[in-house]
Amino acid sequence: MGNDVKRILFVCLGNICRSCTAEEIMRTLLRREGLDKMIEVDSAGLISYHQGEQADPRMRAHASRRGYHITHLSRPVRTTDFYDFDLIIGMDDSNISGLQGLAPSLEAEEKIHRMTDYCTRKVADHVPDPYYGGAQGFENVIDILEDACEGLLNAIRN
Repeated sequence: MGNDVKRILFVCLGNICRSCTAEEIMRTLLRREGLDKMIEVDSAGLISYHQGEQADPRMRAHASRRGYHITHLSRPVRTTDFYDFDLIIGMDDSNISGLQGLAPSLEAEEKIHRMTDYCTRKVADHVPDPYYGGAQGFENVIDILEDACEGLLNAIRN
């Protein structure tokens, strides 16, 4: 991975809970480390159902309590994303499969990674979708994403 990573795209199903939160957590970490001018982050969803909408209000509220202000508006993954981004990170197996199906080439497919592969403290094989759950689900997602984003940043650095 190393220093060639300049642009990271986080992807979930609708781009209103998990991926937009990962984007904001990562942006916050990059800003704190003074790397926000060198590494760009964005997020997208596999479906366009929520296109143009703000993040889920419950997710925005939980994130805000931790100092993350999610301003992203949902957008679907585009074919051009596979050319424009160096890393494309899915939140669960379904996201990974969807991304692999959209990848225009084998080279593009190699950019796809699983968010939880970067976890160093939390044991999780995917970032669960909190949409149909309660408050604890949103907190759990933020916990996993904070861990995975730190791990991802360390992986990029090394």
